[in-house]
Amino acid sequence: MATEAALASAQALINYYCQEKYFHHVQMCANEGLKDYGNDPVFLFFRAFGMLMEDEVQESIRELEVIKDKTDISLCSLMALIYAHKKSSHPDREAIQELDTKMKELRKTAGHRALYFAGLFLWHVGRHDKAREYIDRMIKISNGSKEGLVLKAWLDLTCGREAYAKKALKYLEEGLGDGTDVFAMLGKAHYLEMRQNYSGALEVVNRILVNCPGFIPALIKKMKLQLALQDWEQTVETALRLLQKDGHNLEALRMLALHYLCREGNVHEASTKLGDLIRALDQFEPQNAHLFYNMSLAFSRMCERNPLILQQTQILVERAVNMATNDAEIATELGYQFILQGKIREALKWYKTAMSLDETSVSALTGIIRCQLIEGHLQDADQQLEFLMEIQQSIGKSGELSYLRAVLAMKKQKKQEEVIHLLNDVLDTHFSSLHGLPLGIQYFEKLNPDFLLEIVREYLSFCPTQPSAPGQPVSPLLRHCASVLEAIMKTAPGLHQAAFLIAKVKYLSGDIEAAQSSLQHCLDQNPSYADAHLLMSQIYLFQDNLKLCSQSLEICLSYSFEIRDYPLYNLIKAQTQKRMGEVQEAIKTLQIAMSLPGMRRAGTSVKSKGKKPEVSPSDRVSIFLELVDAHRLNGEQHEAAKVLQDAINEFSGTPEELRLMIANAELSLMHGDVEQALSMLRNVSPEQPYFVQAKQKMAEIYLKHRKDKKLFVSCYRDLVDKLPSSHTYLLLGDAYMNIQEPEKAIDVYEQALKKNPKDGTLAIKIGKALIKTHNYSKVFVLKGGSASSTVLWCGPAIVLRLYLSVVNSQEQINRKISTIHSTPYFSRECLLLAPYVCFCSQTVNELSSLVDDSRYHVLLAKIYSKMEKIDQSIVSLQRARELQARVLKRTQMEQPDAVPAQKALAAEICAEIAKHSTVQRDYEKAIKFYKEALVYCETDNRVMLELAHLYLAQDDTESCQQQCALLLKIDQDNEAATMMMADLMFRKQDYEQAVFHFQQLLERKPDNYATLSRLIDLLRRAGKLEEIPKFLELAEKNSSRAKLEPGFHYCKGLYLWYTGDPNDALRHFNKARKDSDWGQNAIYNMIEICLNPDNETVGGEVFDNLDGDVGNSTEKQESVQLAVRTAEKLLKELKPQTLQGHIQLRIMENYCLMATKQKANVERALNTFTEVATAEKDHIPAVLGMATAYMILKQTPKARNQLKRISKMNWNPIDAEEFEKGWLLLADIYIQSGKYDMAGELLKRCLRHNRACCKAYEYTGYIMEKEQAYKDAASNYEMAWKYGNQTSPTVGYKLAFNYLKAKRYVDAIDVCHKVLELHPNYPKIRKDILDKSRAALRA
Repeated sequence: MATEAALASAQALINYYCQEKYFHHVQMCANEGLKDYGNDPVFLFFRAFGMLMEDEVQESIRELEVIKDKTDISLCSLMALIYAHKKSSHPDREAIQELDTKMKELRKTAGHRALYFAGLFLWHVGRHDKAREYIDRMIKISNGSKEGLVLKAWLDLTCGREAYAKKALKYLEEGLGDGTDVFAMLGKAHYLEMRQNYSGALEVVNRILVNCPGFIPALIKKMKLQLALQDWEQTVETALRLLQKDGHNLEALRMLALHYLCREGNVHEASTKLGDLIRALDQFEPQNAHLFYNMSLAFSRMCERNPLILQQTQILVERAVNMATNDAEIATELGYQFILQGKIREALKWYKTAMSLDETSVSALTGIIRCQLIEGHLQDADQQLEFLMEIQQSIGKSGELSYLRAVLAMKKQKKQEEVIHLLNDVLDTHFSSLHGLPLGIQYFEKLNPDFLLEIVREYLSFCPTQPSAPGQPVSPLLRHCASVLEAIMKTAPGLHQAAFLIAKVKYLSGDIEAAQSSLQHCLDQNPSYADAHLLMSQIYLFQDNLKLCSQSLEICLSYSFEIRDYPLYNLIKAQTQKRMGEVQEAIKTLQIAMSLPGMRRAGTSVKSKGKKPEVSPSDRVSIFLELVDAHRLNGEQHEAAKVLQDAINEFSGTPEELRLMIANAELSLMHGDVEQALSMLRNVSPEQPYFVQAKQKMAEIYLKHRKDKKLFVSCYRDLVDKLPSSHTYLLLGDAYMNIQEPEKAIDVYEQALKKNPKDGTLAIKIGKALIKTHNYSKVFVLKGGSASSTVLWCGPAIVLRLYLSVVNSQEQINRKISTIHSTPYFSRECLLLAPYVCFCSQTVNELSSLVDDSRYHVLLAKIYSKMEKIDQSIVSLQRARELQARVLKRTQMEQPDAVPAQKALAAEICAEIAKHSTVQRDYEKAIKFYKEALVYCETDNRVMLELAHLYLAQDDTESCQQQCALLLKIDQDNEAATMMMADLMFRKQDYEQAVFHFQQLLERKPDNYATLSRLIDLLRRAGKLEEIPKFLELAEKNSSRAKLEPGFHYCKGLYLWYTGDPNDALRHFNKARKDSDWGQNAIYNMIEICLNPDNETVGGEVFDNLDGDVGNSTEKQESVQLAVRTAEKLLKELKPQTLQGHIQLRIMENYCLMATKQKANVERALNTFTEVATAEKDHIPAVLGMATAYMILKQTPKARNQLKRISKMNWNPIDAEEFEKGWLLLADIYIQSGKYDMAGELLKRCLRHNRACCKAYEYTGYIMEKEQAYKDAASNYEMAWKYGNQTSPTVGYKLAFNYLKAKRYVDAIDVCHKVLELHPNYPKIRKDILDKSRAALRA
């Protein structure tokens, strides 16, 4: 069975190569078969057949003579001998007649195998009908041979007749049965491919490869089907797989070369692969002229005339010509190759050669006409075209013929309408030929981007040369160009010229952002593309970004010095110089431009070597006018008038003459002759070009020089009357806005909007005019609340963009909405959402509409965010995310150059959702969306940093470290990432590494106070407070102004606060209080110090009465009241800008209320904390506030429940202080209850996160003391005393007491002296400890 399958596979492979006309491959396969199966006559026959088709006629006759008597192949051998004799240069008529007689006799008695091979031979030589006769007879005598049914199906599939092809599947199914015959399965795949069921065909091919993994035709078919499914990635993968099995596979090499050329835009790699293909053809199909010819076609048409590729394709066609000297089709193709290289004489020679080989060759005659048009022989070309037009009915409609007629019409200066009609006809004919073709080699050949780009360039010659103004409808020609170029880019996004032209079309259409995106895509693929740099400089000039414009011109020149001979380069350079105030330099540049070939009529006839850049009449006039203006600005009025007169003489009788007339009127104004200027402009009639510009200039004169508003408006009214369009209505509306008549402007804008209902600029203008008239309700319903198409499209644009541009704060939002809310139509939510819901109810399928829809949802989310409606904001962002996923899927196929921008928007949407989730403390969701954002934009530093923060908040240090490492790899100087790495090292208790990261930052910039403040906090948490002063000294040494810097004072205050010196800390924080960067944090710290100067556990009871009467003294109470009043004053200075800032302020206000210890105030605070904790999930400060309030109100169980919530949450740096306070307060409760073990665990947690936590050491000491472990108690009180900077009398007392108990009398006496030095009247310590310690020493 295995041998039969292998034999069937070998025969199927031969059949495949026969059909593909790879005749040398046929011979190689036959030789392989003879090695494996001995002198099998079938393989001998196909070896001879391969020789015959390679024109080795005599050798094939000798081989066939040997095997003609073999039973199974006798009939096909006789047929092949007859075919060979007829193909011979000197046919032997007698031999042919004798063979024919034998064949007829043999046919009568032939068995089914002989009939099968005879049919197979006839199929391979293209005689389908005759082959069908033999196979039908074979099926009949063999009672339905499966082999015969499969071959009959193949005949039906390849005969080119639809009626037969429909029946093929039935024969294939019958022939295949339950078996796995590769030839039959390959036929089924071919059938499904013809029916455009590419997925089904691919499934069949995969089944073949399961049974026969190394079957080359199946892999080739798979590769082509993947391309038909537009899956380039899989196509390339299969091509590489093919090359692993067959290192010289022609189809795989061709596919890879096309991939590099069309998709990657990598011409050098494509050229290398094409070279490999030529070598493989030389080795494996050296005599196959048509294969050499066919292999060249797709490349020559897709390469945008790149010399490297054309050099290779010319080699292929020349080899084909040498092999088939009498083939007119190949000779014609060689002529076309020379046309593409600009070698017109050589092209004409080969076209004439083709005509001599075949006088009826239409393609050769078309080529000759093309050459005649290029060389300017218009009369000859006209005569030939007339002849072709007469015979067009018999030859069929040709797109190329229509194109040549259009070129002739242009050269004869026929009317623009006639030329455009012909060009439109060219496109219709051309694209109709592509109908139904799958993406593949044939599609590339037929698409012929080179031809389409020629048509686009012809269209552009009739388009405006400057971007259309806002509200001005885009030229239909530009839309035509865009649709053609998008079709090319969808198929071949790697074509540089197509990308450049689509950028130019978008620029001229006024879509500047899209133009820049396309251009950047083009330059990313080919940084040396000078024309692209030149267009980029035009865009920057249009945006008035002179610095970038100059840079683009310099880059352009660095890549191509020939660009200096482009008048456009000199024009842009001069315009840039003029705007930068370098008028004399601009004059010199323009004079150089004036001297270039093509600038003057006389110059056009001068022949010069080399190809000179063409310059449009519009650009020529622009150069003259720029020179006039430059002379005028330089005070050279006489020179300006002289240049202008030269220009008038140069362009007399052309459409551009009117531009010069308007410039002449401007010059008259400069001389103060207003009436002469107006009389010139009045002569321009509506039929003439530049009529609109003339009227605009007249209106400007009336307003600025005559101060006559009525005549100013009348100019624009006249424009609307004579040239009614959305653009002229827009100009009239702008005129009314200029003279402060917004009501009239609104009416005019609405009429313009009816003419151009999808113009967002008009919608915004109406919205702004309505806001100017304070008619807010109409902002949302433009006319009477009707859901007109205007409202449908404009509603979201106005609502969203106007709210973000006009409304700047929450108060303004509320004020505007309350104004609109007085109208009976809407609720607050409806006002924002009604127009948008109306818009979204439409089915959106257009890519541009999807893009707009996605952006509108993003804007709507921003509005909700400003209104503090976070849930609605997230819903809008989720909708935007879904839409953006659809946009990206479509953009990758339709506008590959826009993919980076759309990915950036998708990343932004995901990041916004993550931000909101972070605010809501849903950290897992936030991490998910930040990860998704990084899928779209892998190197977004901001997102990577936020994700690292979240991992840190989740205590996932490994993931956090990984993110930081990636970020530092991209940006090694990233401060935030370095600081976070330091935090991570701290958590791992690797303090040296943590400090090292901060030192790196501070070495680069010692006065980086943001880093210094973080380092101070880190050193505190590491228990290394003593190391802080040296960094403060370093900052002082680095900058003489350090002591004046708010950042420095903030850091100094932080250090003093942490070391138990609250009064000095307040003084330093006060110096930072008014600073915009440090002020808010400084004020919060000052408030905390005021409310808790001694860093007590607020609400705690363990140490509550330790100080005896001092804690309840009148002086102490007055001090607390004064501190609370100070804190309240400071609170009024806080101006939070974010939602979290407002919540933080609210929390602090209620801590002030609690500090009063008055029951009513504490209960008010408790209510507020409860509200915040309910609204904000797991809000640590609010939960801590609730617990503290409960403790003050003596409701300990309720407090304990809230604190347990905190103890179960993951620690995060943002709420680090609140976590610490919560743990300490819960430990206090446990100590009060005698639960020392539970308290001890919490205290250890405190010290794990803050080794300088005095209170944790103090509580631990207290527990040890209660357990009478005085030495351990003393050790903990020592640490509390150390990190409190030996200033707390309470801690000093406890330490001295435990020293006394531990019989460390000298240490006890030392501590007592230190306490009494700072607090001479501190009670009990002298009597209880000092005196007893001295007595114990004496004893």
